[in-house]
Amino acid sequence: MSYVIRRTDSREWRQLRALRLEALRDSPTAFGTTYADAAALTDEVWRQQTASNSTSPTSATFVAATEDGRWVGMASSAPMDRIPGHANIHGVYVASAHRGQPAGPATRLMEAAIRWARDNTDAAWLTLGVHEDNRRAQAFYRRIGFVETGKVVPYVLDPSKKLYIMGYEGFRQTTA
Repeated sequence: MSYVIRRTDSREWRQLRALRLEALRDSPTAFGTTYADAAALTDEVWRQQTASNSTSPTSATFVAATEDGRWVGMASSAPMDRIPGHANIHGVYVASAHRGQPAGPATRLMEAAIRWARDNTDAAWLTLGVHEDNRRAQAFYRRIGFVETGKVVPYVLDPSKKLYIMGYEGFRQTTA
């Protein structure tokens, strides 16, 4: 199957909302918010978030769409305001029927988010957090070049669980 990977458009807030809610139902521990909290957000909040990630010079949300235009995945990239010099990949999701494909939507979404962070931020480091129980995601991230940093933080929705912080090797390659 062929996929189109592209940045969201500010008018697509309904599609982004639907995909995000699908992701929260499908993989509730992969995100830092609950389905109930996200579903309770007003249309105006969804419009603002989508507009911001569609036009911001430093943060972006990308979607994977099938040939018929159906959205099947997403990933976002942004600087980490609380940690200078760091950018973060977050909100990564691919519908179950589209997972596990070499060079499929997950890989291509991550490539777009990594490229965006490299080209549009001055961050020296690119990281992401992955839930301790999400072994499949951990393996996927390793396969595409992320490594364990040794940093672990409490999972915001259940502090008895952990998020492993992984970093992208070679994010800022320098040549001497």
